[in-house]
Amino acid sequence: MSAAAGAAQAAGEHHDMLHAVELELNYWGIPLFTDYDKYWNIMGLSISPRTMIMTWIAMALVLLFAWFCTRNLNIRRPGKAQSTFELLWQFLGEQVFNNLGNKLGAAMMPIIVTFFIYIAFSNLLGLIPTLSSPTADKNTTFGLALIVVLLIHFHGLKANGVGGHIGHYFQPFKPFVVIHLIEEIARPVTLAFRLYGNIFAGEVLIAVLLGLININAYVFGGFIPSVIWLAFSVFVGMVQAFVFSMLTIAYVSQFAAHHDADHH
Repeated sequence: MSAAAGAAQAAGEHHDMLHAVELELNYWGIPLFTDYDKYWNIMGLSISPRTMIMTWIAMALVLLFAWFCTRNLNIRRPGKAQSTFELLWQFLGEQVFNNLGNKLGAAMMPIIVTFFIYIAFSNLLGLIPTLSSPTADKNTTFGLALIVVLLIHFHGLKANGVGGHIGHYFQPFKPFVVIHLIEEIARPVTLAFRLYGNIFAGEVLIAVLLGLININAYVFGGFIPSVIWLAFSVFVGMVQAFVFSMLTIAYVSQFAAHHDADHH
């Protein structure tokens, strides 16, 4: 057998093992990402039911988290949940207002906090046996990246006007418009694939670990993953949520923040 044939056979066996693990973990019978024949067809679009269901679960968790942290607001004696949320708000607020100024920062603060909480919950969903991360589907991350692009141009147009916003593409010299246009295309692509790649790779590695664990570790439709890798995946999920939020701040700042009179 040639080296190429051996490598192809090993890759096929590896794929079969991962698929077997995915089937074992699919306790609820939700179609897998690769079950293209089970996709929903809505207005000519093929939509993964797994991605949609996991997205709805993540959205529900965000709403539940917000309700739980704000249900008993008390200025004098805040509870643990309220204090946790206030710490998160303060931590992200420092990044937002230091980079965007007071006026633009106030406008962007809710979306940045929402981005962080939603992406964090989405990333962590895939660590729960039988579930998966909606951010492990590149369609989700491209959707988030598209929202960021719309925010960039909305605030850029609002701060600079049409002429000023378009004019920056020709700075410092007109031939630089080509570079700026390439950057415009690369920005959402890199933003989406950075998040997708990290979360998808983490889920694949967990699946590999689960495939190597004896079936006696079977629990709730899945296997008990490596505790060390699980802890690392939690860390990666939170870091990626923070990175996405910070890049959103940086991109909006690049186009609009320096025009905010309250920034100085």
